[in-house]
Amino acid sequence: MVIKVFLASSSGSTAIKKKQQDVVGFLEALKVDYTQLDIACNEENRMWMRQNVPEEKKPANGIPLPPQIFNEEGYCGDYDTFFDAKEDNSVYAFLGLPPPPGSKEAEQADKAHIVENGNHADENLDDSIEVPEEERNGDAHVEEEQAEEADEEGGEGGEEEEAEEEAADGEAADEETAGDEAPAEAEEEAVEETDEAQAEEEEQEEEEDLEETQEEEAE
Repeated sequence: MVIKVFLASSSGSTAIKKKQQDVVGFLEALKVDYTQLDIACNEENRMWMRQNVPEEKKPANGIPLPPQIFNEEGYCGDYDTFFDAKEDNSVYAFLGLPPPPGSKEAEQADKAHIVENGNHADENLDDSIEVPEEERNGDAHVEEEQAEEADEEGGEGGEEEEAEEEAADGEAADEETAGDEAPAEAEEEAVEETDEAQAEEEEQEEEEDLEETQEEEAE
């Protein structure tokens, strides 16, 4: 692939000359093979450049100014886009060339490739996947669950035992109460029987006294 740089060797603009020198000097510093095509002395080069610069990249008057950069027939850009690529360490991408090993652009490309193809992405994916607690803790988690179940069963058993003890205590209290009530009832019945017997004896004595009194009066 050949990089083509369209220049104007006899341009009267100092700004254009400076931009052309910046592009050529930077390409030489990078040891990029390129070809200079003069549009000032060659009308064919001028016409080819104007026809192959995309319409959206042309200025308002429709006449693109040098320097204009191509990779074979493909348009790369003008000085402004070249300068932006130089600032971003992406000149090789701008030119459509593979960056040489060890360059900053190559390192950036490797990092981008890693992220796109999954090495780092896989690591992040592994971190984002939630591993079940049983798999992370293994037997320890199982033993912990068993211990919790045993504690729950023990707690339920203890509650049942407490309930049985309370029921037994309640029955014993009822029996004691019933036992206390029984002697009290017996005492009441005995008192009632005694009172009835005394009343009968008093009636009999009164009747006997009355009879004696009547007999004495009869005599």
